Amino acid sequence: MNMFGGSPFGFDLFMTVIPLIVVGGILYVIIKGMTTWMSNNAAPVLIEQAKVLSKRSQTYGGGDTQARTAYFITFELVESGDRLELQVSGKESGLLVEGDRRELTYQGTRYKGFNRKL
Repeated sequence: MNMFGGSPFGFDLFMTVIPLIVVGGILYVIIKGMTTWMSNNAAPVLIEQAKVLSKRSQTYGGGDTQARTAYFITFELVESGDRLELQVSGKESGLLVEGDRRELTYQGTRYKGFNRKL
């Protein structure tokens, strides 16, 4: 029995399990980010005709922390009909309009550009 009246096993378990869960979560996020980055680097840069289907944004934080907004565009690849959602900058999101048809350049899940065919 410890000075708090509980069993020492419960206190030790709490002091071991919680830090392991936190460290495990941090490692998971780091490893997932690294595998996505490596997968994108290994993917070929593709240029395909595409159409902007939809736009969305997601806001994080706020309150006591600074709010951040992530912008996403869903493209439809003209030739295959596949849909692809890519994260873009706020500036790019503001320049793209639903229904636009242009050449989409991307690498894995990494947006590279959406330009008029020259």
